[in-house]
Amino acid sequence: MADPTTAAAEISQAATQTPIAGAVTGAQSVATDLAPAAANVASSVASAPAVGPEITSGLIVDGTLDVLIAFSVVTWALILIKGIQHLRIGYHNRAYSKKFWSAKDFQAASALQDNQGPAARIAEVGFATLLETDGGTTTHDLEHTGERQELLDRRLRQQLQKERGSLESGLAILATIGSISPFVGLFGTVWGIMGALTNISKSGSANLEVVAGPIGEALVATAIGIAVAVPAVIGYNFFIRRNKVVWAFLDDFAVEFGHLALKTSFLIKRAGSTSAPSSRGETLVKKPALKSNHEDLETNGVQV
Repeated sequence: MADPTTAAAEISQAATQTPIAGAVTGAQSVATDLAPAAANVASSVASAPAVGPEITSGLIVDGTLDVLIAFSVVTWALILIKGIQHLRIGYHNRAYSKKFWSAKDFQAASALQDNQGPAARIAEVGFATLLETDGGTTTHDLEHTGERQELLDRRLRQQLQKERGSLESGLAILATIGSISPFVGLFGTVWGIMGALTNISKSGSANLEVVAGPIGEALVATAIGIAVAVPAVIGYNFFIRRNKVVWAFLDDFAVEFGHLALKTSFLIKRAGSTSAPSSRGETLVKKPALKSNHEDLETNGVQV
């Protein structure tokens, strides 16, 4: 007969091991059921195309091309505007210079009408200053301090600076576009090549058909950047040269204007003014001519 104590211990041990064995068996069955599903998910992820880098690089390259196209439009618009501006300036300066130097004197030159262009505006400022200082100015401030020559020189310099600012407008934009356009195109190219190489590495194929297409499309950005920069740089250099020619002409004209004003003692007559006696309201009386015939002889024989 078995010992009761031993039998009780065996029963207790069996009761303890039975739930553990059942739990292990259940976990093994669950793992067996989930293994095919996990394998399917892993294969789906591995076979999914890597569209993220393609979309990102494509958007960046397209944005770069749009920026370069906008730069090109701005460049050609500025070149057209500045070209028309210089044509008008050259025509008006030649026309006014011919009229100015054809006048008989400085007073006649101040009466010229319907004048346009930088040279005409400089002359108008000079004549206005001389008229303002005619007879002494009644305004006592810093703007009107100094002699007439100093005031005239200051006004002419101020007008020259205004004309220079008008000529320089837009050139900074051309210089900026000409400087940064190649780098903008290079940025699009580098990003496009990086995306293309990422896709090639994921596809596992590196033959010419796979490599040539994406990298060739990326290199287009650099070509467009250079094509945008070249006209901008050429236009900038051309207009800088033209500005120097115009500035030299205007500077010489302002100097000659000052010399002519000095010869007239910085005085010009206002339009419609009369001679000095008439302006004071004096009346000139014309005396009758003396008669020399025999009827003017008085009795004493003296001719009146």
